[in-house]
Amino acid sequence: MTNLSVPFLLLIIALYFFVLLGISWWKGRNANADGYFLGNKSSPWYLVAFGMIGDSLSGVTFVSVPGKVGIEQFAYLQIVLGYLLGYWVIAYVLLPLYYRLNLTSIYTYLGGRFGLAAQKTGSVFFLLSRTIGAAFRLFISAKVLQVFLFDQLGVPFVVSVSGIIVLILLYTLRGGIRSLIWTDTFQSLFLILGVVLTAWSITRQLNWSFTEAVSQIANSPYSSVFNWDPKSKLYFWKQLISGAFLAIVMTGLDQNMMQKNLSCRTLPEAQKNVLWFSVIVVLVNVIFVSLGALMYLFAAERGIAVPDSTDSFLPMLTFSHLGTFAAVFFLLGITAATFSSADSVLTTLTTSFYIDILGYDRKSNLSEKQSARIRGFIHAGFSLALLGVILLFYAINNKAVIDGVFTAAGYTYGPLLGLFAFGIFTKWHVKAIPVVLVALCSPVLSFLLSYYSSALFGGYQIGFELLLINGLLTFLGLFLLRNRDH
Repeated sequence: MTNLSVPFLLLIIALYFFVLLGISWWKGRNANADGYFLGNKSSPWYLVAFGMIGDSLSGVTFVSVPGKVGIEQFAYLQIVLGYLLGYWVIAYVLLPLYYRLNLTSIYTYLGGRFGLAAQKTGSVFFLLSRTIGAAFRLFISAKVLQVFLFDQLGVPFVVSVSGIIVLILLYTLRGGIRSLIWTDTFQSLFLILGVVLTAWSITRQLNWSFTEAVSQIANSPYSSVFNWDPKSKLYFWKQLISGAFLAIVMTGLDQNMMQKNLSCRTLPEAQKNVLWFSVIVVLVNVIFVSLGALMYLFAAERGIAVPDSTDSFLPMLTFSHLGTFAAVFFLLGITAATFSSADSVLTTLTTSFYIDILGYDRKSNLSEKQSARIRGFIHAGFSLALLGVILLFYAINNKAVIDGVFTAAGYTYGPLLGLFAFGIFTKWHVKAIPVVLVALCSPVLSFLLSYYSSALFGGYQIGFELLLINGLLTFLGLFLLRNRDH
């Protein structure tokens, strides 16, 4: 462990939180429903673009992407390049649609196109995916803090993670999107500083200049980006296309990401935000994989054994080998990743449940005070749900099972892709019950195809393209069950 005292590290986290709380109070005071849901449509596009980094780069990215470089080299960048294609579709296909319809919840589009049952189905898929996904990301980040900080204080995981949820609830409950635009920008800054300054600490330990570090990384066995084996899960075209569709569904069809985009003043500003965000995402991910290469080069130079779990590699190096400076900024980075894993999610889960499931946006007799009270109850309820899922992960304590649950949650994005594609690119109508049945059956069929893919397709392994297959099955099902009278 670093020679920094545990109370001092705890003080750093406390100061970080109080800054977040101050920003939230400053920007969220007197926020009404419009401020909570869409930031009064006045969010600066450049803050939205930068702040979204905190959502897209969670604690999972922070510790997992650098660690996997030793196994997969820079192959992850193939997916990131695919993101660029996906963000272009979001900017020029989805955002114009959302702004034209003046949406708050994007699943309202499904209601207008296919009926209320489709809107609720889309919302339920989002609520399920995002609750499990946010819990998984927060669980990973909280575990790092637990091992390297709270265990030293004798604080049980149940207490520490409950405290984290309470802190997140405190600074998100009132202001919603209006304050989150600013707190997310603050957190993205420290997340990026955490990875950049950790990488700088390694180069300093190795006495490398910036150009020497770039040369060492480029000439290392870790810098291989492209995989041309068609049977591999890392095959280039498979990764590129998968990355494009991952961006479309996990940003463009995800209420959590799009609610911030919809808070921009105009459509051109929102489009500018998405396009600049796509550039930032690529640059930041290049830094993440470069940090991974530096970690393995540093370990080889110093004779440091790589742990069996690559997720533990970066925290172990930081706290045991890189000194005080690196430890402080890694702690700030992982703290930013921890809070950003769940803060905006609570607001957007509340938005979708309030609008899509309960339909309170259609009740004009609600006063602002009543609306705020309802939002508060829903917001607190999702905080408890998030805590419950995290504690369930902790009780299971089986990485394979937890990864499986997280992967299963990802199956729900495929039906959203199929529903939106069918709605946007065709004029056919489908009755409510067939929409729900198709959306439920497609993930099951996709799972079976994935499970038996190697036997069915001569050793071919389905990877991230499963999302595309899932969406295609949904589209075909809707096509077969379309109302032929229209």
